[in-house]
Amino acid sequence: MTLSLAIWVVTALAAFAAMEGWAALLHGKVWHRALWSVHRSHHEKRRGALERNDALSLLHAPVATGLILHGCAGAPGPLRDVAFGVGLGMTAFGVAYVLVHDGLVHRRLPVSGLARIPYLARVRDAHRVHHSTGGPPFGLFLGPLVVRRAARLSDPGGAPSRAPLPSDR
Repeated sequence: MTLSLAIWVVTALAAFAAMEGWAALLHGKVWHRALWSVHRSHHEKRRGALERNDALSLLHAPVATGLILHGCAGAPGPLRDVAFGVGLGMTAFGVAYVLVHDGLVHRRLPVSGLARIPYLARVRDAHRVHHSTGGPPFGLFLGPLVVRRAARLSDPGGAPSRAPLPSDR
């Protein structure tokens, strides 16, 4: 494995992981506050294929694209490799988010088979908790952990090992 490839893999994985925290922060602190006028459409019944909130999904694409382009055309060196890896990680997170959030959770894409993966079914259910309460979890992929922790904190002595989540049935 070349050094560049190692840098790409490590930074892509780190960027993917960091995007979950970044998405949760933006969702809770910005979208549910300053950008509520746009994000509200996501919490209402959708009319048509698109909602105003879809515009928020496009905010990171130019950044990821710029990082990937710099990784392809920039001066050789570790900074170029890091930029490329971060751009790849951001892009991978965006694709995963669209498939799970828009596809599995909100049924906007034909990916219902993803629910056969037990953890993704719990991700779907945790996001539905967010839609029913308007509160946490604000992230997506770590949503089941946030819901379980909240259940444990609300009932520290008798909480189940895995908090029950709303069923899709």
